[in-house]
Amino acid sequence: MPDPVVITRPRAQGEELARRVQALGFEAELFPLLEIDPLADQSALARVLAGVADYSLVAFVSPNAIEAAFAHIARWPAGVALAVLGDTSRACLASHGVDDANANIYSPQGAASDSEHLLRAIDPAALAGRKVLIVRGETGRELMGEGLRAAGAEVTTVAAYRRRVPALTPELGATLNRLLARRNDWIITSSEALRGLLALVTQLGGQAAVEKMQQQRLIVPHARIAETASALGLSRITLAGSGDAALLAALQSRA
Repeated sequence: MPDPVVITRPRAQGEELARRVQALGFEAELFPLLEIDPLADQSALARVLAGVADYSLVAFVSPNAIEAAFAHIARWPAGVALAVLGDTSRACLASHGVDDANANIYSPQGAASDSEHLLRAIDPAALAGRKVLIVRGETGRELMGEGLRAAGAEVTTVAAYRRRVPALTPELGATLNRLLARRNDWIITSSEALRGLLALVTQLGGQAAVEKMQQQRLIVPHARIAETASALGLSRITLAGSGDAALLAALQSRA
């Protein structure tokens, strides 16, 4: 019997991955390590999006960014291209009436779904001297903005939501204790989430709990997350590659 799989994405994105994991015959448990909250003050977001037609390209870093932005967009302006990281974001755009039939949408080729591959799909050099908007959370990677600016694009970044590690409630603590009492495969897709997990584990049970976490196995999609895990004292790491298909393939090979 394969080890259970703990999926740590925010709940809205984790549910689909959990279904795919279960379809392969694994037990899957959602344990979201990041919660997505709307901004208390959305005036800056609304102001920027009121001028969305002025941009050559708008990049959304996640489905959460799309949902938050389209609360302020009645109709997508013709001629403004979009960039997203994967099929889930494409489906989210389609739910708002934006698809390949009526808009130019860039996304990474193949199964990859990270900023590095999205930059290649966009061709930053073609955006030199043009205005680009990146819609994201309050925190996150700077790679896309830096890459576009280096190519000569005029980049604006706007926050659409905030991410936070959940508080260690008695209920969450009980779940975490249960998970640490057995061996699992943890799918970790964010360095921020991984740091939050170690903080929760330490708060829960100090060094003894950390040592239990060090016995767990991680599956991660990117070298930077593997580096974060190593720096936090975790060594049982499988680097799968970008995209859900790569995560699932790594999970099957581990089993």
